[in-house]
Amino acid sequence: MSDFNEHLTKDARLVILKELSKQTDNRLNEALLTTVLDTFGHRRSRGWVRVQLRYLEDIGAVKITEAGSVFIAELRRAGQDHVDRRIELEGVARPSLVE
Repeated sequence: MSDFNEHLTKDARLVILKELSKQTDNRLNEALLTTVLDTFGHRRSRGWVRVQLRYLEDIGAVKITEAGSVFIAELRRAGQDHVDRRIELEGVARPSLVE
């Protein structure tokens, strides 16, 4: 993966975590996350979003539940701690100090 593609992927993962943290129940489905990523300039397929969600699940940042054929991602403590800058997760961009 090129350095630029790696940077984009890390940023997209951060966007996912930040959006989940904004939700009352810390959950969103893959279709809504794809729309959010589009808003931030990450025009990717739902398949690509699923790969990123699986990565985030593997590092303990999210929990995935399958409802039929749809992934629902739920933010876990490690993901929230990353968004809050308490820890740093490998493969996820570091949140900025100023929002």
